Amino acid sequence: MRSTTLTAPAASRRAVGLTLALVSAFSFGGSGTAAKPLIETGLAPLQVAWLRATGAALVLLPLAWRHRAIVRERPGLLLGFGLLAVAGVQAGYFAAISRIPVGVALLIEYLGPLLLLGYVRVVQRKPVTRQAALGAGIAVTGLVCVVQAWQGLRFDALGVLFALGAACCQVGYFVLADAGSRGDRPADPLGVSAYGLLIGSLALTVIARPWEADWSRLGGSAVMAGHHIPALLPAAWMVLVATVLAYLTGVVSVRHLSPPVAGVVANIEAVVATVTAWILLDEHLGTPQLVGGTLVLTGALVAQSARAPEAGAAQAVPAEAGVGVPVEAERC
Repeated sequence: MRSTTLTAPAASRRAVGLTLALVSAFSFGGSGTAAKPLIETGLAPLQVAWLRATGAALVLLPLAWRHRAIVRERPGLLLGFGLLAVAGVQAGYFAAISRIPVGVALLIEYLGPLLLLGYVRVVQRKPVTRQAALGAGIAVTGLVCVVQAWQGLRFDALGVLFALGAACCQVGYFVLADAGSRGDRPADPLGVSAYGLLIGSLALTVIARPWEADWSRLGGSAVMAGHHIPALLPAAWMVLVATVLAYLTGVVSVRHLSPPVAGVVANIEAVVATVTAWILLDEHLGTPQLVGGTLVLTGALVAQSARAPEAGAAQAVPAEAGVGVPVEAERC
């Protein structure tokens, strides 16, 4: 009876966490499909990224006010989340694609789950199960196929470093989200997301220079699936779904899973991005991408099915017990 009592809540937390992580992955995955029509209207990629972060920050201002005490209690957490999980990933990714192919940059960025496993094992000195490592390896192999990285590969050391920087910032997203749940007074994930986006938007303002953009283009039309639609429509989707919903569900999911599990589930974003681009932007899927998508999903399932060491069995799944198990395709 005792074992059943401990296992049922843990299983329930895993189910909730996995559901939220999937919602987050699907929401993040549509960001590129929503952003591309805006970029094609003439807005610069960094300006679209600034629009995304700033719009989401404004939507979440009521949450920021409600959780204002967190600024005094966890300033370091908020600063790190804003600079790494929001601004860092976006800036690194866009800097990378200016020097190396998009597919290659995306693949390097999604080395994040493997880097996360290394961080857990080497820095935190916690065990990582074989299932977790296997799941991450399968998922990254799938990403090679999804982005077809072998096409147009050209080496640029600085571009690769930028992409690796985005991958490291992606690790920070999951590590900081998990760290916020610790201590006597855990940081509310909604407050962390609200202030992280606010800080990230301020940081992006410095490099995006939004005052130079022609924002009147948002009042015109954009092309999606061969049809002209109001440009405000993909802009609203990008802000409300691909950012607000994605970040909120993503941060909360880490509390119910573990950073490594959530990190591998995030690879599904690449599949979602590819499928939505196929449907809405007429970017067709090839056989390698279909095979890669299957591998990504398989890797995510293998990783999330891993179990924590027995010593941590009584602790639900996150934090110490959960690291035995390893969710912008872009968090940008």
